[in-house]
Amino acid sequence: MKYRTLFVFLVVVLMLAVQCPAPATPTVVPPPPPTKAPEPTKAPEPTKVPEATKVPEPVELRMMWYNDGNEGDVMRGLLDKFEAANPGITVIMDTVAYKDLHNILQGQVEAGTAPDMARVTDVARFAGYYLDMRPHMANADAWAADWPPAVLQSMRKAEDKTSLSGFPTQFTITGPFINRTLFEQANVPVPSDTKDNVTWDEWVEAAKQVAKATETPYAVAIDRTGHRFWGPSLSNCATYIQPDGTFKVDTPGFRKTAEMIIGWHTDKITPLEVWAGGGGGYAAANEFFVNGQLVLYMSGSWQVGQFSKLIGDNFDWEVIPNPSGDCGATGIPGGAVLVAFGSTKHPAEVTKVMEYLSSDDVLGEFSAQSLFIPGKLSLAKKGIKYPSNDKALNVFLAEIPKLMPEAYALQYNPLTFVLNTEIRDRLSQVIAGEITLDEAIIKIQQKMDEATAGS
Repeated sequence: MKYRTLFVFLVVVLMLAVQCPAPATPTVVPPPPPTKAPEPTKAPEPTKVPEATKVPEPVELRMMWYNDGNEGDVMRGLLDKFEAANPGITVIMDTVAYKDLHNILQGQVEAGTAPDMARVTDVARFAGYYLDMRPHMANADAWAADWPPAVLQSMRKAEDKTSLSGFPTQFTITGPFINRTLFEQANVPVPSDTKDNVTWDEWVEAAKQVAKATETPYAVAIDRTGHRFWGPSLSNCATYIQPDGTFKVDTPGFRKTAEMIIGWHTDKITPLEVWAGGGGGYAAANEFFVNGQLVLYMSGSWQVGQFSKLIGDNFDWEVIPNPSGDCGATGIPGGAVLVAFGSTKHPAEVTKVMEYLSSDDVLGEFSAQSLFIPGKLSLAKKGIKYPSNDKALNVFLAEIPKLMPEAYALQYNPLTFVLNTEIRDRLSQVIAGEITLDEAIIKIQQKMDEATAGS
C-alpha cells in the first residue's frame, strides 16, 4: 500500500511535467550598434534659374545723303542687306539737295544733333566733330592701310594723325578724253597705244595733226577752272603748298603749264570762248567734244556717263592716262566721303555699318552699280567690272595709285578753293589780253597770302 501510493504520486508528477512546458530560455538580444552622430545638414543649393535671353535694344541710325544719280537707290539696297544680316540695327537715309547739305549739317553739328553718318564733300569743314572708329574696329590698322593717307588725314585736325572717321564713297579723277575715230580717219597713231608715258607736248602735237588732217575745228581743250590746271602743272613740277602752310605760285612748273595753255589760244587750236568767254566762272568744253569738234579734251571721270548717252554711236571715244611731265603724271582727286559723327549714341553700331559699306565686295558692288570710281586701293588694283563704260572707268581707276601727294593736298586744303578761283580768273584775263602772265602771278600770290593770313 505504501509503495502503491508512492507510485501513483510519481505518475502524477510525471504527467504534470509532460503537460507543463519548460521555462523559456531568455532570448539574448545583441545591443544595437552605436548610432553615428548625424552629419550636419547641408543647405540645399539654390536652384539655378536660366537667365532670360537678352534681346538687344533696337538701334536706329541716321545717314544724311545727297544724290547725283542712282547711287541713293544703290546704297539703300546695300543697307537693306545689312539690316537683314544684323537684326536690331536700322539705318534711315535722310536725302537732301546737295546745295543745302553742308549748311544743314553745319547747324546740326553746332547744335550737337548731327546725324550718325553723312556723305560730304567739304570734309575739312567738320574736322574735330567726327567719330574715331578705331577703338571699335576689328582691325583698324589693316583698314587704314587700304585708303590714301591724305584722304584719311582730311578728316582729322592737324595734330591728329591716327583717328579713322570715314572713307570715300567715290572718287572723281581729272584726266583727258580723245576722239579715236578722228585719229583713225587721220591715220595718226594714238600715242598711248605704244607708250605708257606720253608727254603733253607729244599729245598736243598728235592732236594737231589729227585736227589738220580731218579739218576738225580744235585740237585740244581744258575746262576753265584752276582745278583742271593743277594736274598738268604738278606733272610739270609746280609746287604750291609750302612746308609752313603758305602758298607759292611762281614756279617753273606753273609758268610752263600756263604758257602751254596760253599758247593753245595763240595758235587757235582751242576754243577761245571756254577761257576767254564772258560771264566768268567755271566753263567746260564738253559740248565741243560731244559734237565731234575737238580731238583731245582734258576734263574728268564725271563726264563718262553723259558722253555715253550724248555721243552714243556717233564716234568712238576713250579715256587716256594723264600725260606726263618732268615730275610724272597725275590727275586731281575729288568726290565724296562718308563720315561718322562723334555725337552718335551708338559708336559700335555705326562702325559696324561703315566697315560693312567699305568692304571690298560691298563697295565694289556700290561702285559698279553707280558707275563710280572707288577710292579704295585694293579695288583700284583689282579693277571693277562695270555693266557699262567698263574700259573708260577702269582707266580712271588705274590713275588712283599714280596720284601725287600734293594732288591730295590741293584737293583737301580749304584755301585751295581760293587758289582754284584765282588761277581760273587771272589766266582768263591773260588769255583775253587784259593782263600779262607776270601780273597774273603777282595777283594770285597776293590773294593766297591774304587767305593764308586770314586763316
